Amino acid sequence: MTVGRSPTTWLEPGCHPVADGVHRIPLTLPQDGLRAVNVYALETDSGIALIDGGWHRPDTHRELTEALSALGHTPDDIHDVFVTHIHRDHYTFAVELRRRYGCRVHLGAAEAPGLAEITRIDSNVPESSLREVRRAGAPGLADTVYAMTADEPFSIADWEQPDSWLEPGLLPLPGRRIEAVHTPGHTKGHIVFHDRDHRLSFTGDHILPTITPSVGFELGDWELPLAKFLRSLELLVDDRDHTIAPAHGAVGGKIGPRAEVLLAHHALRFGQIIDLLADRVEPVPGHVVAQRLTWTRHDRPFEALDTFNQLIAVCETMAHLDVLVDRGDARVEVREGVEYFSARGSHRLSMSSGR
Repeated sequence: MTVGRSPTTWLEPGCHPVADGVHRIPLTLPQDGLRAVNVYALETDSGIALIDGGWHRPDTHRELTEALSALGHTPDDIHDVFVTHIHRDHYTFAVELRRRYGCRVHLGAAEAPGLAEITRIDSNVPESSLREVRRAGAPGLADTVYAMTADEPFSIADWEQPDSWLEPGLLPLPGRRIEAVHTPGHTKGHIVFHDRDHRLSFTGDHILPTITPSVGFELGDWELPLAKFLRSLELLVDDRDHTIAPAHGAVGGKIGPRAEVLLAHHALRFGQIIDLLADRVEPVPGHVVAQRLTWTRHDRPFEALDTFNQLIAVCETMAHLDVLVDRGDARVEVREGVEYFSARGSHRLSMSSGR
């Protein structure tokens, strides 16, 4: 397995060997944060299969073509693309590859409602997230994000239906034992692909080597995404011999220990939020809780985040608060569409206001 020599080594363009017949291809992203997405090329008896497709951008085709040339292949040799989840940096170039070359595209079955939601919205406006931010009592932030995203370029052609909806089990790749495992949380239908022959796992955004995946940037109905994410992590704790092949970052580290680190992070966050609520005389809305927390592995204050990451921070705070309410560790009351939270027993709520 190849492991990055520095925090930025993984960004170097090209086709990097990971295991026998498995190669990592980083494709550039426009954001300053993630910077690239890893697409994995698997050599098969029929050509090339990809894990994830990348973001359909002007330079993506050139980058992928140049990388595949190192293997003596072209994009025309791609026969299948297996996508970990529905976000545009993973799905939209898979659709473009099918349009150009006729390959098949596969997506987790539980992503179907999200794809239907994108088709309904027909823009980059994150309507579900804006709803959560308004529920958190931050309408100004919601309005700012709406104005930013409503004007972004958007093509519904990037969001065509896949050729098949994946269920858990072995992929239809003769000669390779690659198992799809449903790991909801980051999205409703996220899938991790386990290469059982090479003890390698293509973890998408479910497990990343140095950052905590965002949870709460949902499409459609809000269905306790953090609770699902934690259960998905727990499924992988005992998988201690598989190396992480992430969507963002260098290949390396084992799934089980990293899953434990992520679970510990969220346990700490729950404790921080309960302490914040317990210190308040009155219930507080979710956006106030988000502002009192620090963010990223560098413990940046909320005010130092850009607008989009403030949106993510508020949504993730609401995801934590909702789990605390569901567990009975916090209480909530609704006032004019905004939800106010308190630690259980720290404030007396009216009988009619709880949910």
